[in-house]
Amino acid sequence: MVTIHIAYTAPINPPSLSPLTVSQVWAGLQRKVRLAQDFVPTITACEVLEEKDDGKTVVRRIRFKEAPETWVEERCVESEGVKIDFFQDNGSIITNIISQGPSGKDDLHMTFVFEWRHPDVEEGSEQVKELEGKHLALAKMAVDKSIKSIRRLVGEGVIS
Repeated sequence: MVTIHIAYTAPINPPSLSPLTVSQVWAGLQRKVRLAQDFVPTITACEVLEEKDDGKTVVRRIRFKEAPETWVEERCVESEGVKIDFFQDNGSIITNIISQGPSGKDDLHMTFVFEWRHPDVEEGSEQVKELEGKHLALAKMAVDKSIKSIRRLVGEGVIS
């Protein structure tokens, strides 16, 4: 069994765009828990199964393009305004983090941390290297598309 760890960070407010606030980005991540397919193109469906703790814990199931017949169940746990952890039923963990940079309130970053478990992959194999490359590309896409989706929803007035 192999566990692959990948993290990717991108700026939320590059100088060329009007800045998003922490509360706008947080509202976007909360929306992403319930409507994942609107943020990550590799996710094709998302169904909320249960909400607990005033919505701070959500159990959902999602489908991916690469496995359209398979549902993956996740328990999504919010840490107010900072991060959401996604615990998958196979033991994998994904964390979405909003962080402050050193140059002030508009210097925001989004980091996704992935801990993917692959029980059928042998440590040190070529397959590990292939999966690392695939997962890094997926991490970059997920962060970039999530920021773009939040920015679009703010522009459309869905998130204020």
